[in-house]
Amino acid sequence: MADEQVSGERVTGGQGADGTVSDGKVADEQVADGWGIEEGGATAAPGPAPAAADPRTARRPGLPSRRGAAQPEVADVDIVPGAVDEAVLALAHRIVELASGKKASDVVLLDVRGQTTMTDYFVICSGASDRQLGAITDGIVEGLHEEGERPLSREGDASSHWVLLDFGGVIVHVMSVPEREFYQLEKLWSKASLLLHVV
Repeated sequence: MADEQVSGERVTGGQGADGTVSDGKVADEQVADGWGIEEGGATAAPGPAPAAADPRTARRPGLPSRRGAAQPEVADVDIVPGAVDEAVLALAHRIVELASGKKASDVVLLDVRGQTTMTDYFVICSGASDRQLGAITDGIVEGLHEEGERPLSREGDASSHWVLLDFGGVIVHVMSVPEREFYQLEKLWSKASLLLHVV
């Protein structure tokens, strides 16, 4: 018989084809975790595996550590349910003006604060052609860029017949007329308050 190491303890005995230790005796003391030998020579069931390092906190080579980094201070802000953020509402109205300035049709401003937490307002408008959809979208982005506002993201393009601009508190849907009739966003968000409708 050969001597083997099991979880740091010396065990005498042999190993079977199935990986179990048979006829073994613990030389020093009972093995508490991992594969070991119970009293009487029977094999013990595996104990809990050693805890693996948490990948979110483990330091990876070449990357800076977040530990010890200064955390930004969060200002104490009283959040009042249903309260109107005047800056976001003004942004929504400015988007309506810019879309109307590019001849967007059927412009709708919806207050969706009671229905979702992803945004406060939807602006939905239509264009008659791909070229006009592009002009409306570019007009909104460029007009707000001059005022220091940039979209967080932009999805789609004029050739897809639906462009989405995400300004955080305001999400803008610029759609072709057939797409708008098909998806019926106003009906989907029918519980939202209609704040403005420019035909």
